[in-house]
Amino acid sequence: MSATSRTRQNLEVRRSDHTTIRYTASGPAGGPTLALIHGWACNRTDFDAMTDHLPGNYRVLAIDLAEHGQSRSTRDVWTMEEFARDVAAVLEAESVDTCVVAGHSLGGAVAVEVGRLLPDTVSHVVALDALHYLSLFPAQSDEQTDAMLHLFRTDFAAAVRGLVEGGSPAGTDTALKDSYFEKMVAVRQPAGVRSIEGLVRWDMDAALRETPQPITVFAIRDLVTQEAIDRYADRFDIALVDLGSHHFPVESPEDTARLLAATVETSAVSVNVCLVGEGRVG
Repeated sequence: MSATSRTRQNLEVRRSDHTTIRYTASGPAGGPTLALIHGWACNRTDFDAMTDHLPGNYRVLAIDLAEHGQSRSTRDVWTMEEFARDVAAVLEAESVDTCVVAGHSLGGAVAVEVGRLLPDTVSHVVALDALHYLSLFPAQSDEQTDAMLHLFRTDFAAAVRGLVEGGSPAGTDTALKDSYFEKMVAVRQPAGVRSIEGLVRWDMDAALRETPQPITVFAIRDLVTQEAIDRYADRFDIALVDLGSHHFPVESPEDTARLLAATVETSAVSVNVCLVGEGRVG
């Protein structure tokens, strides 16, 4: 899949007086739509190189969640559900009828919530190295959660360094890990800590029960446990990949684009089959 130079529009939508979401749109409005959600302490530019490898007829919406990238908010709520409303606001502004929603890391949790929020719009949920970390899911007790969050509250830099190391298979380039750390440790506060808290307190099992769409997880092989596969194999498809570290969409943009394109095409076929069955196509 060769890279092409896409014409990008940088746009924004205001949810209310306290939240302005900025996003990048590329591709024709009538094409298959793919919404991209970055991970915690990252931003929509993580998808720039990958987007250039997607088919030219795709409509791609890369979204900065509140207080990430160029989006701004003074709100007090930092749950995955509230982040999903950021994405939903973009989809509404773009008059999207159907789309695949793909999220990296925390963005995978947000993608699930978008699917739950918009069951008639989202045809498929994709998680990029997300949802399978049993140190985060399922929902933990308040005591366990507070213990996990303690380091973020007392030594934020050390906590971020721990996240980067935990998402880096053996042999990951040190300079690459340092670059991720420098970007993530600069996340805007208090949203940075509050959104980590929102992720840790998210009840994924409950969300999965109420998300009707098929869910595909592309997970770095070296970061997945058999326990996670066994626990969730009946709820989402886990495809193991060898494309780098936890941040593989940045490191392997062409291969990531290929994975997403295959999912979009499969989703489009499934939707058409459904419509034919309802007598609305053909």
